[in-house]
Amino acid sequence: MKKLVVLGATKLKGQIKISGSKNASLPILAATLLSNQKISLTNLPRVNDIKTMLSLLSFLGSKIKINKNKSIVEIDNSKISKTIAPYDLVKTMRGSILVLGPLLARFQKAKCSMPGGCNLGLRPIDIHLKALLRLGVKYKIVKGYVYAKAPNGLIGAKIKFPKISVGATENIIVAASLAKGQTILSNCAIEPEIKDLVIFLNKMGCRITG
Repeated sequence: MKKLVVLGATKLKGQIKISGSKNASLPILAATLLSNQKISLTNLPRVNDIKTMLSLLSFLGSKIKINKNKSIVEIDNSKISKTIAPYDLVKTMRGSILVLGPLLARFQKAKCSMPGGCNLGLRPIDIHLKALLRLGVKYKIVKGYVYAKAPNGLIGAKIKFPKISVGATENIIVAASLAKGQTILSNCAIEPEIKDLVIFLNKMGCRITG
């Protein structure tokens, strides 16, 4: 469709229920992994990426209750039993890499499929990985998977992103939330979903300013 033609001068009126933002919801869902307490989220958009992320959380061991009538999702991550995001589950969702930071922060290890099983050059996550190195993470990439660990826990650091990346900013903010000491990030993305994530993390008890 090259153009949209609107005819008439009819007055517009009515009510529309606005769905929650997918781009804000995905990192917030991943960030729930930091906590072993029950978390309730409302107005999650009903799109495939959200369903995939909820399936991933369930695979990891989360107990999830969905009240469709009230648009409420209750998540209990107190009994997480796995730290792997398998390719077969997350191959359709680029945002799957967002679980890498919280898994490392809480469990000091993670095995995460590359987004879509691709190489660094196609959907680069090198910015994520280089920043995690600064936090004390060691990693290797084998057959499309990132194997990462932080045996001594994450350690706060000063990190300047080489270029602005929404996903990397989200991942490192979440990871740094449980790091020892202070972390200072610069050249960050400042999209609305970043602000929503920070608000959520602060409600969980984190201390993030910017």
